[in-house]
Formats: sequence, C-alpha cells, structure tokens
Amino acid sequence: MPDRLASVGEDSPVRPDVVVLLAEHLADMYATSPAESVHALDPAALAGPGITFVTARDATGTLLGCGALTTLGPGHGELKSMRTAAGARGRGVATAVLEHLLALAAQRGCARVSLETGTEDYFAAARRLYARHGFVECPPFGAYVLDPHSVFLTREVRPPG
Repeated sequence: MPDRLASVGEDSPVRPDVVVLLAEHLADMYATSPAESVHALDPAALAGPGITFVTARDATGTLLGCGALTTLGPGHGELKSMRTAAGARGRGVATAVLEHLLALAAQRGCARVSLETGTEDYFAAARRLYARHGFVECPPFGAYVLDPHSVFLTREVRPPG
C-alpha cells in the first residue's frame, strides 16, 4: 500500500466527501456513455442492503478513492463504483481498493468476482487495472445484457489461507 494511503475500510457512501466523489463519478459516466449504458450506483443505492462500500483515505482522513462489493448469488460477487479522486490517481489507490474488495469477497466465500466497465477510451486505465489483477472478458452476467458500450470482466477468487 502506498505510504500516503493510511487505510482502506468499510465506510458510508452518504458521507459528504464520498457523495461529492460519487457525484463526479456519475457525471463522468453520463458524459462518457449513453444513459442506458450507465450502470453506476448513486450513494443511496450503495447504502442498500447486501452492498459493502469501502473507501481509501490518507493519514489525515482525506478521501482518496472508493469501491463496493455486492453479492449476485451464491459464490458470485460484483464490484461496483470503483473511483479514485483526481488528485490521488497514479498512487496505487485503485489497486489498494481492488485488493481489499477481492480479499473481502474471498472471506465471504465468493468463488468468482465480476464487473462491468465501459468500452470507451475513457475506461482504458480501468480495463488495464483489472487485467493486471487477473480479470478476463466474460459474457454479461446478472441482469446485464450485451451492450456495445460495456465490457464484462470476471476472475476467480481464492479462499483466504
């Protein structure tokens, strides 16, 4: 974990600084993809049952990034709302959040974790991050359908220990 990243842990998606970061996330999603292809969740949805929301913060408590894990079904988790604050990009925040969520999925007995992200150039860094962490393309899962603006990724998760 980068030295300026003090912690990644469960948090509330309705905290004021998180709401601002998620509003930026949603605005970028709608600016980049057609509305019907935007699958990002708002803070209220991320606070719903069955979703674990986490943030990365530095030693002063400044929000650096966030992400969420939800359960699709027995043994299958989905990553949602991965976002790094603009001033924290390139510092390993997304990797720290992703690794935390994958460990959490393993602890919860998930055998597989999947996600949806965009196909546009805007999402290239995210796709590279997921590929570096073993995600591969897969067919749509859960309630998703084929969409030229979405790519679906998945990877196996190993139990802890």
